[in-house]
Amino acid sequence: MIDNTLYMFIDEGGNFDFSPKGTKYFTLSCLTEKRPFPSYNKLRNIKYDLIEDGINIEYFHATSDKQFVRDMVSSVIKDNIDNIKVDSMIVQKNKTHPSLYSEEKFYSKVFGMLMKWVLRERVDLQEVKNLIIFTDNMPLNKKKKAMEKAVKLTLAGLVKEGLQYNIYHHQSKSNLNLQVVDYLNWSIFRKWERGDARSYELIKMAVDAEWDVFRNGNTIYYDYKE
Repeated sequence: MIDNTLYMFIDEGGNFDFSPKGTKYFTLSCLTEKRPFPSYNKLRNIKYDLIEDGINIEYFHATSDKQFVRDMVSSVIKDNIDNIKVDSMIVQKNKTHPSLYSEEKFYSKVFGMLMKWVLRERVDLQEVKNLIIFTDNMPLNKKKKAMEKAVKLTLAGLVKEGLQYNIYHHQSKSNLNLQVVDYLNWSIFRKWERGDARSYELIKMAVDAEWDVFRNGNTIYYDYKE
């Protein structure tokens, strides 16, 4: 274990459809942690407790898990609240200028904003020299390229000061922290998109920052269908 290593786990909610048919919001969240990861063993125990009860669960995924499973996972997050912090960018999509509607431009912009915030608030270069970023596995598309470009641009100055970093795109089923950030981001997205804060209430103490990107914007580029 390297004490000067910081881990970032990234997840998103919503889609890239900038029309009345798309989601109202897009959320991008970053979970930051250092080893050891105290929730790992507890989540493994929950998984195998469920399997022993006859429930076929391969991994945790907030969208498809039953509510009682969500409650169990959320309780682990709540119990480890001192070690779990998530920062999230919230984008009201109909306030987004049409020049950013391409997936590459939009993702690069939002991811860059998230990285700058997290690095400014989370990274102490006196303590952190190595940064490891995990996302769910992405195909070789514009979004993946945009994300890696945003990371390089955001970290350019810090790298000169001795910060090293790596980006890994792994299947979320292979990484319990990607499953945790999936739960955190899903709860945040549900609150904003549907006004449903039931799951959010269980994990809200882990949420360090929610930035409504266009909170001061007044221009609406299209209306949503009710």
